[in-house]
Amino acid sequence: MTQKGYDELVAKLQHMESVDRPAASAAIAEARDKGDLSENAEYDAAKEWQGKLEGMIANLKATIADAKIIDPSKLNNGTVQILTKVELKNIKNNMKMAYTIVSETEANLRQGKISVATPIAQALLGHKVGDVVSAKVPAGIIELEILNITFEE
Repeated sequence: MTQKGYDELVAKLQHMESVDRPAASAAIAEARDKGDLSENAEYDAAKEWQGKLEGMIANLKATIADAKIIDPSKLNNGTVQILTKVELKNIKNNMKMAYTIVSETEANLRQGKISVATPIAQALLGHKVGDVVSAKVPAGIIELEILNITFEE
């Protein structure tokens, strides 16, 4: 993943541990003060939220521990690979699009960032400008021409 993506995950983890976790504990304590726990929906909801939060914290810690930061300066800029922005043209309808290929944790389609594990990214990896690749997507097989490759920093 990128250094920026790694830093964002670390910041999210710190926020969860320093803000969300104490808020969950406070919500449980407040619900507990309201009396009988056997019929206290607020208590059950607070405990459920705390459980989900702890699960998310554990997943985030595992992701951060396994993360590998990629140095873009050491990558070959002639082929499609992780951290490249690829401008494409759909051969069938001449529609143009651009995607940045990122790690699974950084993927965000609204920002034009697709996971390296997606069928489109898998089809593009290792190819050069001018290549036409076929990608199997849920709607069938699409053919894409690579128009340009640049690096995202």
